[in-house]
Amino acid sequence: MAPSFDQTAQTVCVMDASAHLGFALVESLLHRGYTVHASHQPHPNGDDIFNGISNDSNKLKIFRSDPFDYQSIIHALKGCSALFYSFQPPFDQPDYDQEYMADVEVRAAHNVLEACAQTETIDKVVFTSSATAVVWREDRKSMELDLDERHWSDVNFCRKFKLWHAMSKTMAEKTAWALAMDRGMNMVSINAGLLMSPDLSINNPYLRGAAEMYEDGVFVTVDLPFLVDAHICVYEDVSSYGRYLCFNHIINTQDDALTLARKLTPDAASSMPQREEHGKSFIEQRISNKKLNKLMVDFEG
Repeated sequence: MAPSFDQTAQTVCVMDASAHLGFALVESLLHRGYTVHASHQPHPNGDDIFNGISNDSNKLKIFRSDPFDYQSIIHALKGCSALFYSFQPPFDQPDYDQEYMADVEVRAAHNVLEACAQTETIDKVVFTSSATAVVWREDRKSMELDLDERHWSDVNFCRKFKLWHAMSKTMAEKTAWALAMDRGMNMVSINAGLLMSPDLSINNPYLRGAAEMYEDGVFVTVDLPFLVDAHICVYEDVSSYGRYLCFNHIINTQDDALTLARKLTPDAASSMPQREEHGKSFIEQRISNKKLNKLMVDFEG
């Protein structure tokens, strides 16, 4: 796939650039020739985390942007043609352990999308969401078709079973889509599976309901390089639209489940689902990422 523009002439913003995905996006975008505004929340290591990733100070500019401080977002977006946005909970906030985190993430999404709407140079927003904004529905076991980008998690279902991560991602993404459509903005979303980051632990909020996702055939994961390529692909491809489920592995065998459990913590292995059904040691996959795979066929990462 050949992009319809010259990357070296493009300036893009990455927010939050201090997270695993954001930092990797900054590195990859710089490598492809983009000028990057790396926007991060106040961080214990400050701007030092970006030391050494660019030899050209004109290609990388660092911004401190609070998603709840509208003017700081506007400042980071100035002169940019695109925003790659992923939400990171503030350092002084619990990580999705209570219902109010949904309000926090919704407010952040609203501020960021409104700032994009007020920035005349922004042509496209790539909004990072989650597969958990797709998979949690009362009717998920009775559906004839596989789950894909057309489906949404049920907010009331998530609230009932205290699936705060899924509830937050669903509400924030719906807020972003509503604002993007109201303001006529070009937005695409990446609904990512569980990111297999080096610091992945059993406390990751995505894992709430892991046993049920496994049994439903929708427990999907994604490696960081694939996730980064997917973000850049949906930005550079002018035909991209709507939502894209993003994963490159599914946990649907006992071996997969046990391997993940051992990675998370040795104590978790005993609590992970271990079942055989009619002699089978695998669960049928019930989730599809065909839309993204089709788009990425010719992408050169």
